[in-house]
Amino acid sequence: MWIAKEGWPFIIVPIVAGIVLFSVRFGFVGSLLGSLCLIFGLFCAFFFRDPSRTIVEDPAAIVSPCDGTVMEITKENGQDVIRVFLSVFNVHIQRAPVAGTVVEVRYIPGKFLPAMKPEACIVNEQNVITVAAQSGTYVVKQIAGILARRVVAWSKTGDVLQKGDKIGLIKFSSQVDLYVPPSTDITVKVGDKVTGGETIMGKIR
Repeated sequence: MWIAKEGWPFIIVPIVAGIVLFSVRFGFVGSLLGSLCLIFGLFCAFFFRDPSRTIVEDPAAIVSPCDGTVMEITKENGQDVIRVFLSVFNVHIQRAPVAGTVVEVRYIPGKFLPAMKPEACIVNEQNVITVAAQSGTYVVKQIAGILARRVVAWSKTGDVLQKGDKIGLIKFSSQVDLYVPPSTDITVKVGDKVTGGETIMGKIR
């Protein structure tokens, strides 16, 4: 079990503040604030966890780019789209759904609407990571939410990815959209719980 590097400021600062508040002896209020700081720091350590995963080896399998719950399966611009909601309790690291080459990483500034709102995938801050594979073009869209105030792409244009490689992270609750070619046989349904790198989202025909 590892912790994503972006999480350390959220972990160290409140834990140090909590220790200081306990040490200086500010009475009941200091103890209460110290406890809250320590709890928040420990929660952030849990939130930014980066557990190891056993990546699906089937070459025809398209794996989930994230942990979360499938909230919608739809079509957009000729591609099937699987939208996944991430709660604050899910791992927030994103992974490559297939092996391929990153042909574009595009940052789009925007709003911070709740992920459950239909327009969130259009107007919210997001990173659009496009991967070209032998079977077609795949897009992983990292979308900020009402709590997620930052989307972080680790991949850059030209990177050659293996299936399951880590490509980014979203800070706090959010949404990830996976665009797959129309020839894909989708194997998940709305309400399914998915795990990044391990859940098969679809099969290449």
